[in-house]
Amino acid sequence: MLLEQLQGWAHALGFSQIGVADIDLSAAEAGLLAWLEAGFHGGMGYMAAHGLRRARPAELVPGTVRVITARMDYLPRDTPADWQQDESARLLQPGQAVVSVYARGRDYHKVLRQRLQKLALQLQQAVGPLGHRVFTDSAPVLEVELASRSGIGWRGKHTLALHRDAGSMFFLGEIFVDIALPLTAPVAAHCGSCQACITACPTGAIVAPYRVDARRCISYLTIEHDGPIPTELRPLVGNRIYGCDDCQLACPWNKYAQPAMLADFDARPALARPSLLALWAWNETDFLRHTEGSAIRRIGWQRWRRNLAVSSGNALRGPLDDSERRALTAALQVVLPDADALVQPHIAWALAPA
Repeated sequence: MLLEQLQGWAHALGFSQIGVADIDLSAAEAGLLAWLEAGFHGGMGYMAAHGLRRARPAELVPGTVRVITARMDYLPRDTPADWQQDESARLLQPGQAVVSVYARGRDYHKVLRQRLQKLALQLQQAVGPLGHRVFTDSAPVLEVELASRSGIGWRGKHTLALHRDAGSMFFLGEIFVDIALPLTAPVAAHCGSCQACITACPTGAIVAPYRVDARRCISYLTIEHDGPIPTELRPLVGNRIYGCDDCQLACPWNKYAQPAMLADFDARPALARPSLLALWAWNETDFLRHTEGSAIRRIGWQRWRRNLAVSSGNALRGPLDDSERRALTAALQVVLPDADALVQPHIAWALAPA
C-alpha cells in the first residue's frame, strides 16, 4: 500500500509520523479572520498580507489536492525523563540564560525542508510525475489545522499540535501534492478541562483557549518582534533570551514527549545551559560562529543583545549573589557606551534601580 510505503520512507528519514489531509480548510477561515482582525498577529504583517490564502492550499500551490503532513520530534537525544522539571527549575535561576529547547540544535527549517524534499522524490519515483512543494513554517500554511485533520494530533489550548504519544515537542512539515492519496483520520482531542498551559503563560498571552495574542507572547517578543520590548512586559520575560516553553513545560501530555531520532537537534554546548555572563562575553563574531546553521541566527546580533539586556535586568532585580551581581553589572556597563539605538535603552533599563 502506497501510504504504508510513504510512512516507511518517512521514518527512515527521521520523521515520527505521517498523515494525509484534504485541502478544504474553509471551516478554519472565520477563526483566522477573527484572529487577524483582533491584531493578535502583532507585527507579523505577512500573516495579514496572505489573509485567507493560508486556508486555501490550492490557491497557494495550484493543482494541490492533498497535503502530506509530517511530525518530527525534537527533544535532544540525551533528554532526561524529568526534563520538564529540570527546565522549569532553570527558569528560577536568574543568572542563567534560557534558550527554547527547539532552538538549541540545528535550524529545523533546514533539516525538515531537505528531508521532506527527499520524501517527495521517493514518492515521485513510485508514482511517476508528481507536482509538489514542501513547507515547514516557511509560507502561509495552516500547519496545525492540517496536522489535526490528518491525525498528527489535535490543537491544544495553547494552539500547538498535541499527540497522546508525543506531547507537543515536535516540528511540523508539509508536502502539497497533486495526487489523491488516501486520507488519514483525525484523532480526538484530549485537553478536556485542563487549563495548565493558560495558567502557566508568564504574560497571559493565551487570552482564551485556542487563542494567542502574539503581542504578549515571549516567543514573539524575543524572536519575531524587531523593536523595543514593552517596558511593562520586560519583568515577565525572566531569563528567557530566545523563545519560551512554559506552556509546554506545564502540559501533562509532554511527559510522553519523544527524543529526536536525529543528531541535528542535540543541544550545542554553548546554547544548552549558558549563563548570562558567558553570553555577554561574546562579540558579534562569536555570535555568528555559535549560531551558524541555527534558527537563532536570523534574529541578528542586536536583537540577541536586546534580549540579553532584558534578562540581565531581571537578574539584577533578582536573588543574585554579590559577586555575580557585580560581574553582570560590569558587563552591562562595558557594553552600554557603544550599544546601538535598539540595545542601549534596554541596557539602561537593566542598570536602573529597581
